[in-house]
Amino acid sequence: MHLRIAQLGMKKVPSREGGIEIVVEELAVRMTALGHAVTCYNRNTHHVSGRKFDAEKIKEYKGVRIKYVPTIDKKGLAAVSSAFFATVAASLGRYDVVHIHAEGPAFMCWLPRLFGKRVIVTIHGLDHQRAKWGKFASRFIMMGEKNAVRFANEIIVLSKGVQEYFEKTYGRKTVFIPNGVNRPELCEAKEIKYKFGLEKDNYILFLGRLVPEKGIKYLIEAYKSVSTGKRLVIAGGSSDSSGFVDELRQLAAGDSRIQFTGFVQGRMLEELYSNAYIYVLPSDLEGMPLSLLEAMSYGNACLTSDIEECASVVEDKALTFRKGDVADLKDTLQFMLDNPDIAAKLKATAADYICAKYSWDEVVRDTLNVYERK
Repeated sequence: MHLRIAQLGMKKVPSREGGIEIVVEELAVRMTALGHAVTCYNRNTHHVSGRKFDAEKIKEYKGVRIKYVPTIDKKGLAAVSSAFFATVAASLGRYDVVHIHAEGPAFMCWLPRLFGKRVIVTIHGLDHQRAKWGKFASRFIMMGEKNAVRFANEIIVLSKGVQEYFEKTYGRKTVFIPNGVNRPELCEAKEIKYKFGLEKDNYILFLGRLVPEKGIKYLIEAYKSVSTGKRLVIAGGSSDSSGFVDELRQLAAGDSRIQFTGFVQGRMLEELYSNAYIYVLPSDLEGMPLSLLEAMSYGNACLTSDIEECASVVEDKALTFRKGDVADLKDTLQFMLDNPDIAAKLKATAADYICAKYSWDEVVRDTLNVYERK
């Protein structure tokens, strides 16, 4: 049976403005290839990292229908306003399934249910815990979480920890479907060498959104105490958090080894993943970190915080440090730098392990099963 599916809650498709956007693109494109009719509701805003990254508005992408909804392009209001209009449009549209991504956009999930749609909500992380939100936004997101529990036909979660949270907090059963990853082709260091002077294995990489919960402050503090000639590259754009980015730059001031690249995509992103000596993800909070899956798919030696959402992904194929512990991060980072044989062993197994464990084809199959479940 071919389904008519609406996807909403992301910023834009196609885009790398965040992990949700990557997930929605993978789902939508693959479902369309299987014969389903998929519509994605995009925000009508500038790129979260600045207008220079704006892409041309399109009506179709790889067979996926793209619609733009009115959006108030201001901090705290973009997500709320776009989710409102997208939910109304999806409720009134001819869809069998309305798939809402993230807690905040789930605030109005009762509306498509009222119009007879099958409503699926994917919880990409416990967003009300994120430091960038103020009191109003956090309360709104929390109401979205509660409305998802009350009104969604099914809730999909990306980690066992979040699944346990919904069971203990609400007594609500959820469906665990992790993210997937594609096996990439490795790239030589050309653009990154020309622009930043980076070469293979001469830098440590963080790549992700520059927001407080990613633990980037810990990484900078730890790195400044590490003895190494390898540089620290912090790649990514802000997300309603430009003030925090200024704090990071001030913290890094005085250490010429630290390089901020800003938002990266395309060839630049591929080269950064392909040539890093270590990839570090020091997060306090994650849903399921796509950047970590991607880093491992490129064959990187990885170092992450020991939160469940990261530790369950890497198992014994990467090293971990105690969450929020700068001294432990510094010591583990120094250990990996002083023992290239350990890093080499991690690199040798990372890609095969992660690509076998997390498949987008399996994610799509399991998600479609949730759509069709009676």
